Amino acid sequence: MNNPDILIVGAGPAGLTAGIYAARSGHKVLIIDKGMPGGQVVNTPEVENYPGFAEPVKGLGLARAMEQQARGFGCEIEISEVTGLLTDPITVETAAGKVQPGALISATGVRPRELGVPGETELRGRGVSYCAVCDGPFFRDREVAVVGGGDAALDEALYLSNICSKVHFIHRRDQFRGSRISEQRVRDKDNVHLILSGIGTAINGTDKVESIDIESRKDGAKTNLPVAGVFMYVGSVPGTEWCKDAVDLDEHGFAKTDDRLRTNAPGVFAAGDVRTTPLRQIATAVGDGALAAMMAHHHLAGKQ
Repeated sequence: MNNPDILIVGAGPAGLTAGIYAARSGHKVLIIDKGMPGGQVVNTPEVENYPGFAEPVKGLGLARAMEQQARGFGCEIEISEVTGLLTDPITVETAAGKVQPGALISATGVRPRELGVPGETELRGRGVSYCAVCDGPFFRDREVAVVGGGDAALDEALYLSNICSKVHFIHRRDQFRGSRISEQRVRDKDNVHLILSGIGTAINGTDKVESIDIESRKDGAKTNLPVAGVFMYVGSVPGTEWCKDAVDLDEHGFAKTDDRLRTNAPGVFAAGDVRTTPLRQIATAVGDGALAAMMAHHHLAGKQ
C-alpha cells in the first residue's frame, strides 16, 4: 500500500465523510475497511432522520451515494483488515502490509454485542442473527424473537413484523430506551408480542434454532418459546481492538477524544460511533467525519 497524507480506517458515514473533506482539502486519502463501504447503514432498511430527505431513504442507497461521492473526489478505498497501530511515526499494520500516513482517522464504528447465552455461538448463522435486513427474509411467515430495547431493536422488530408471522419482542425492562415514535409503531403492530421484564437465558436447537428460554425478572417464571430465529440487539462493541495499545480508551472500549476529536496520540483522530459520545447516529457520524478531516488537515499544516 502507498503511504497517503491521511489514512482513514473505516468506510461508514464518518469515514466516507472524512474522506470527502480531506480529499477536497487537497490531500491524498486512503480509506481502508474490512468490508463493503457504508458500515451499518448498509443494513438499515430505511433512514428517516437524516436531514435532506423528505421521504425515508434506503440505507444501502445512502451508503452508495456517500461512497460514490468520496471516490469522485479522489479517495482510494481498499478492502483490508487493520491489525495494529504504532505511533511516532504513525504506522498502521494491515493484512496487506504497513501504511505510514501523515495523519490517521479511526472511524471503525461498532459491531453488535453478543448476549452471551448458551446456544448463541453454536447457532449463529443457523437462526441466530444480528441483522434483520440481512437474514429476515429467510424467516418469512414464521415466528421469531427480537432481544433488545433500543432504537435498533425497535426498528428491526418493525421490519421483521412485515415479513414474519409473529415477532416476540423480549426486553429486560418495562420501559424502552429507543425513540417514542419507533416504540409506538411497534406497539401498533398486531403481530408483535411484547415480553417486558424478561431475559433470554438460552437458545435451543440442534442444527437450527428451535426455541428460546425466557425468565421473568419480576417473579422468576421460566418460559420456553418456540421460534425459528432470534435477532440480537443488546448493545455495541467498538472497533478499537487494533489500536488499544496506542489510543486511550474509556471503560467500555471507546476511543477518548477532545472537542477537536484528537486522541492522546499526536496526529491520530477518532470519529463517529467508535469514540466516546452521548449519541450515535448517522448525522453525528457525518459531523464527526467532517471535523476530524479538517483537524487532520490542520495537523498536517502544522496548525495544531
